[in-house]
Amino acid sequence: MAAPKRTVDIRRLTADLRGRASWPIWSSGLLAIAYVIGLLNHGDGFSPVVDGGLGTLTEWVPALVCWVAAYRTRFRRSYVVLAAAAVTAFAAANQIYVASLAGASSLPFPGPTDVGYLLFYPLMLAALAELVRPQLRSMSFSVVLDSAVGAFGAAAVLTVLIAPVLASEADAPLSLATAVAVAYPLFDLLLVAAVVGLAASQGLVLGRRWTLLVIGLLVFAAADVVYALRVLTDTYVIGTIVDAGWAIGLTLAALWVDGSTRPDTPHRQAGTRGRALIVPAVASTAAVGVLVLSSQVDVMDLAVGLATLTLVVTAVRFQLTFRQLTRMAVLRVQTRTDDLTGLPNRRALYADAPARLLAGADRHSALLLLDLDRFKDVNDSLGHEVGDQLLVGAGRRLSEQLRAGDLLARLGGDEFAILLDHTDQDRAATVAVKLRAALVAPFTLAGIAVQASVSIGIAISPEHGTDLGTLMRKADMAMYKAKETRSGHHVYRNDDDSHGDARLRTAEELRLALRTDQLVVHFQPKVDLDTGIVHDVEALVRWNHPSRGLLYPDSFLRLVEEAGLMGRLTQVVLGKALDQAATWQAAGRPLTVAVNMSASSLVEQDLPERIGAMIVARGLSPSVLMLEITEDFLMIDSVRARAILTRLRAAGIRLAVDDFGTGYSSLAYLRDLPLDELKLDRSFVMTMADDPRAAALVESTIALAHSLNLRMVAEGVEDGIAYSMLVGYGYGCDQAQGYHMSRPVPAAALDAWLAARLPQPVRAVTR
Repeated sequence: MAAPKRTVDIRRLTADLRGRASWPIWSSGLLAIAYVIGLLNHGDGFSPVVDGGLGTLTEWVPALVCWVAAYRTRFRRSYVVLAAAAVTAFAAANQIYVASLAGASSLPFPGPTDVGYLLFYPLMLAALAELVRPQLRSMSFSVVLDSAVGAFGAAAVLTVLIAPVLASEADAPLSLATAVAVAYPLFDLLLVAAVVGLAASQGLVLGRRWTLLVIGLLVFAAADVVYALRVLTDTYVIGTIVDAGWAIGLTLAALWVDGSTRPDTPHRQAGTRGRALIVPAVASTAAVGVLVLSSQVDVMDLAVGLATLTLVVTAVRFQLTFRQLTRMAVLRVQTRTDDLTGLPNRRALYADAPARLLAGADRHSALLLLDLDRFKDVNDSLGHEVGDQLLVGAGRRLSEQLRAGDLLARLGGDEFAILLDHTDQDRAATVAVKLRAALVAPFTLAGIAVQASVSIGIAISPEHGTDLGTLMRKADMAMYKAKETRSGHHVYRNDDDSHGDARLRTAEELRLALRTDQLVVHFQPKVDLDTGIVHDVEALVRWNHPSRGLLYPDSFLRLVEEAGLMGRLTQVVLGKALDQAATWQAAGRPLTVAVNMSASSLVEQDLPERIGAMIVARGLSPSVLMLEITEDFLMIDSVRARAILTRLRAAGIRLAVDDFGTGYSSLAYLRDLPLDELKLDRSFVMTMADDPRAAALVESTIALAHSLNLRMVAEGVEDGIAYSMLVGYGYGCDQAQGYHMSRPVPAAALDAWLAARLPQPVRAVTR
């Protein structure tokens, strides 16, 4: 009976060793602090206790931390093994060095210790190379240039600092001793360049505590430089604070290795869009300083060359940035303009109208919704080309009747919308009469006289509503009333809502549904386009109505919002989504779950705390949840949006913009808000196979997202053609979501789909 008990104990010990032990942090930190205190107090010269004892421990313990981290990952992460080998080589060399001091007044140079010391550099550089190698493919060229600017600039400055060391060896006869002496500063040069290049990169994932790695290796290199300069001037004495630089550098690097292999915390990126620009800016300034210095004093040609290279790469980066900004400006105009008429489109209306309504909240505004009568007959009898000409002509005549500040947009098909500032009900009706009269005169199209008429629905702010959605809905009701009565135009009245009684009954049923758990959540996978693997799903609410069956969101969400029930519904959906995430995590299949958030829910001040409490109660990491917001929310109150989203992101919750490209088209929020992902609206994806302009917009938007270090998800992938284009045309889209892969299904059905699915690479398509 002893064997099973022993097996259990070993498994428990192994589990502690792999994930739960916190000893590396406090033991390494305490040793480093004790060593620094000892160096400051015992005076110059070798101390068996401080230099021989504490100094040795402060280098062997980091080595042990690294090997434990390697074991935790079953030695499958090459960068961890290489980093462990680098720290071990340095610790072993220092052990030999300390032991040799006891029996000799001086040590040979080069000697056995130099082998271990020098091995640290190529092994650590190889570890950094292995860390970033898998990620280089997804890095944008602009990020590579930022890293190059930082690396070259740092190398130029360091070359100036170590110039005396290099110059002293340059005059020495060529020998092994000279080669080894030069190797140290050159390796420091490479190490600092690599570390600063990593710090400048926006997109690299370096693991938890990545700042410790950067600081640690910079401290290590700084200790090397100070040591070399003191040796050059014959002022180096063992047992000073300089000796602590190597121990501190190794300790910080080891703590990074330990953190990067822990499974309970998501890896972090090497920089954000704001902070990552600091390093290239400082590097460019430093390069200019080196060149100015070279005009005053004698500076090594290597430093001048590196500074010049820094400025050349900076110029290339500036040119690329200018081209990207130009492309973004063109893209913004294209996404806001109707292709056929040249008028603002639906996106432009939803971008501009809310701000206008908010600015004019103390006065009347009018929204007119226009629909051409019998337009379908024109298309069917004369063809779509004539119909298009009619729309162009109608848009031109409508524009001529409006003031310069009025907003006219084509919504699609034969629908137009007009927002009139400083306009009450009487003036809106007068404008409607003018617009109808302007369209009465026949249009001559393809040699044929075509007469058009229009039905206009009118909603007034603030009487009928203060937000665009409400005004659009009521103007739409009024427009259909105008069609029914053939009156030409109609101003909304409360009794125009013919479904009022049914809506009231449905609202009561919704309240009952929230109390009796009638709402269910289905999940739709997001497929990684490089590997075919699913790491993320979107949670979508359904209403299991007792008599009407399963209802989709479009049949009840608007009523939920109007009835003030969105907060309760969001709480229910979040709870169910997080419950399922916990179930998947317990089953060994961790999936990030995305939940759609309405604007009314996001403005609640305690939202981050409430969501955080729900996540903690289920024992989940905050990164398991992604909140999807719409562009409309971002334009209603940008200050409040930034504040609430910043708090959510600071709590570790991921953020995505849903239906990107259909709402607020100003790209400023992409720069200012802490976003992780963009979801390209299905209207672009579904048409890109037949529309070259749509395909160009898809490609440009993906490039824009990647240049801002955002992940791009294509929605509405409904067939294999769209999927193949996204994979095979080199667009670089990260994930796809749509019916081609899977419809939204219950969790059990998704589990079966995932279990049965084998990722299949898609054959490349020739453009």
